[in-house]
Amino acid sequence: MFQACNKEENPDPLQVLESYESTYELIQAEIWDKNCISCHTAGTSFAKQSQLVLTKDVSYDQLVNRPPANTAALADGLLLVGNKGLESLSKSFLWEKLNALDLEHFYTDHPEYGSLMPLGGDFLRNGELEFIRKWILLGAPLEGKVVDLSLLADTSRFETLPFAPLKLPENGYQFHIPPFEIQANSDREIFIFQELDNPTPIFINKIEITMAPGSHHFILYNFQHNLASNLMPEPDIIRDVYDNYGNYNYNTLLTMQYHQFVQGTQWPNTFYQFPEGVALKVPAFTGFDLNSHYANRTDATLMGEVYANIHTVDETAVEHVAQILWLDNQNILLPANKTTILKKTFLFSEERNVFQLWSHAHEHMTEFRVYIAGGARDGELIYFTDDWQHPPILQLDPPLVMPTGTGFELEVTYTNTEDRDVIFGLRSTDEMMMLFGAYY
Repeated sequence: MFQACNKEENPDPLQVLESYESTYELIQAEIWDKNCISCHTAGTSFAKQSQLVLTKDVSYDQLVNRPPANTAALADGLLLVGNKGLESLSKSFLWEKLNALDLEHFYTDHPEYGSLMPLGGDFLRNGELEFIRKWILLGAPLEGKVVDLSLLADTSRFETLPFAPLKLPENGYQFHIPPFEIQANSDREIFIFQELDNPTPIFINKIEITMAPGSHHFILYNFQHNLASNLMPEPDIIRDVYDNYGNYNYNTLLTMQYHQFVQGTQWPNTFYQFPEGVALKVPAFTGFDLNSHYANRTDATLMGEVYANIHTVDETAVEHVAQILWLDNQNILLPANKTTILKKTFLFSEERNVFQLWSHAHEHMTEFRVYIAGGARDGELIYFTDDWQHPPILQLDPPLVMPTGTGFELEVTYTNTEDRDVIFGLRSTDEMMMLFGAYY
């Protein structure tokens, strides 16, 4: 006898996500269960090797405040997941293993950490990665719904792309540092000035940068108005910071005294969009001094190359003109074979709405912390990194409101294992203590 039946309708994905009683319960069911427990189940060889089981009954206790089995990560002071928020993110071995967006850093700087996960499968979706990142930033709680479900709407995945030219912006300008050599076991830092054909001011609301592998940093500068015309660099000519003998080229150093920071990165690929209605104003009849620094620690010659796009909008679309934050401590002395902590506080004479922060230091830096100084949030940690090569670019949405008289305290820890004192300098073997950002 034929019996009709009603086919169950597919449940609404959002209703499924909303049905979980906590953020971690969702992570367990939608991420660990679907991507990880095929390997990380009690008794499997993968679980035995990693000493990590991610099934529902034990996963939280297996992860939070637990040291990793990987000896290199353990020696680096990592936990699988800590519960100290911002500070724990860069100390999380779980995040190191999942964060496909940082692939080059993972395999270049930490090859002893093994492979990115999930092993042999697709990377987690970008929305899932951001969901996990926010969970760690919020203290990795077991209970409570603490992360916005809308993040999971991003189902795209990271794809490894070869270095290639950027597409020309529809509205804006493209800059290019052509291929240049970096000799084995050396630093090379260059500038090349490229003019803008802009009879009126322009307003930048997006910036894209892509660099050939091995770059330490790329920065866009323009010049202060008091730069004498006889000091203005000739366009499209590479100016090295060092000569062939490793000595400073003082003509290059002289022009550097008149730089105004515009934007920069230490990441191979960067796309940054200013908040809605915010743009950076660039004066008429100007140009950019393009600064590329490569630190070649290999025995082979390396080729550097950079593309940068600036996207512009009409002035009528601008509600707030962005200002550049550049806090710099050059009073650096790191005694040989010692750990040194340097602190410096910068206070602001007017209210600032800060929407971007990122640090810059060199290879002796082990921790870079930024605290709010003054006001109701005095002493609050707002930025942390222990990665001098790829410091995170912190985007603050909504902006961090800094009332008049408040500011930032920089606290940076350096470990100098060399038999020489280290001072401020431009090479990666020297040191720096800088905080960049943007505000209005």
